[in-house]
Amino acid sequence: MERFWKTLQPEELKDNVFDLVGKDWMLVTAGKAGAFNTMTASWGCFGVLWRKPVAICFVRPTRHTFSFINKADYYTLSVLPEEHRKILDLCGSRSGRDTDKIAATGLRPVDLDGKAVSFEQARLVLLCRKLYACDFDPKLFLDPAIEELYPEKDYHRLFIGEVERALRREEGA
Repeated sequence: MERFWKTLQPEELKDNVFDLVGKDWMLVTAGKAGAFNTMTASWGCFGVLWRKPVAICFVRPTRHTFSFINKADYYTLSVLPEEHRKILDLCGSRSGRDTDKIAATGLRPVDLDGKAVSFEQARLVLLCRKLYACDFDPKLFLDPAIEELYPEKDYHRLFIGEVERALRREEGA
């Protein structure tokens, strides 16, 4: 694994978090080698909570990744370089229920110490240990426009994970 990435402390990351989430996007992956699923996400949060560096991801119950992340103790957030935008497009538009995303995209899975999976193509990986999960309650939306984002009433579950390890691709690797 270290042949691809350098391990950093989460506090050493210098990326603009708004770009990471809203512009670059990321793959949310849960499960272990041999039994995992990944999906593209363009919603997420990073910060400090409970004195820990955390990453928050949001997964709709209709997504195939939902069952994997519910069962897992860990998940990864993997940011790919821009040249892999087609991978992100496919992983965000197809379900792992009926598409082998690994075969369709050429993603190369990497096992992270038996805890989770990321991909060799990633330029940045956050290995997150789940700390908390809860479902959005539409009765608590303060802005009525938010409800328009849920025409199917498939409200996200949020997962807060402690960032145990941050991995950045080494130059030239």
